[in-house]
Amino acid sequence: MSELTTTPTRTETLLEASGLQKYFPIRKGLLQRVKGNVQAVDGLSFTVQKGETLSLVGESGCGKTTTGRLLTRLLEPTAGKVIFEGRDITHLSQGAMRPLRRDVQMIFQDPYSSLNPRHTVGAIVGAPFNLQKVKPEKGVKKSVQELLELVGLNPEHYNRYPHEFSGGQRQRIGIARTLALKPKLIIADEPVSALDVSIQAQVVNLLEDLQNELDLTYVMIAHDLSVVRHVSDRVAVMYLGKIVELADRTSLYERPMHPYTVALLSAVPVPDPERKAKRERIRLKGDVPSPINPPSGCRFHTRCWKAQDICKTQEPQLVELAPGRQAACHFPENTSEQTIKVV
Repeated sequence: MSELTTTPTRTETLLEASGLQKYFPIRKGLLQRVKGNVQAVDGLSFTVQKGETLSLVGESGCGKTTTGRLLTRLLEPTAGKVIFEGRDITHLSQGAMRPLRRDVQMIFQDPYSSLNPRHTVGAIVGAPFNLQKVKPEKGVKKSVQELLELVGLNPEHYNRYPHEFSGGQRQRIGIARTLALKPKLIIADEPVSALDVSIQAQVVNLLEDLQNELDLTYVMIAHDLSVVRHVSDRVAVMYLGKIVELADRTSLYERPMHPYTVALLSAVPVPDPERKAKRERIRLKGDVPSPINPPSGCRFHTRCWKAQDICKTQEPQLVELAPGRQAACHFPENTSEQTIKVV
């Protein structure tokens, strides 16, 4: 496994989320009155620099996918702002958002359900041209065939249907569709989690190659930290609708500060039995609390082995504990010179 390298500093902000919040109302009774809210995303603030890959990681139900849909305006935020290239797009109408769809695209998690089985590959990949009324210089068919070749598929597959392809090939078709309008930002919602392990590396390498070739910016949503390690410049760890740690890849993997991040990294599989025996496996007690009624104070305190009374009453803020490193914890780990290697 190759050595981790320090991420180069980027200065041009492409996307900014400020206090982003999404509550889903719970309605009951004949009159469908609101009885509560599912606090899926609760006050996220971060930036994405042009050309980088920012990964959002965490357990299922932490709000990763909801965040991705808020960034692409597939969901209307309850509060907060989404700023793209300096423009506030938080509450733009569907008509005003249409031109921006060219610049912000999404790769969906399930390659089986994201493709219409009644349409050919040519119709699926060429759909963005028709929806945006874009006429490629080489024509739609030739452009689609070039896109198929770009993602590693045979251009002659133009007239085939999705059921004739494997899961990895279907995801490549979805990626080709995403690239049709030459977007600046791609939200990749667990792009390899539904694929066979032997295919995951191929798709991850494809995404990296496309980023280098086309100068793409990614927000990668994932729960597999071993995948995130190789594609990310920075990693934001989410827990119950909040970011608990945000750091560059090298720092986060070598010196995780938040106890939740430490626990997640201790669960990453290690192929070497000797190193595995030396590493302490941290097992979190209990289940993730309900987002309908999250715990007071620090949301992680019900499962944290370092929790004290202040954690139950006072919510820790996401603050910079070291250059380029933010964590929301009253008693963070690895703030001394001690380094923990997680490989």
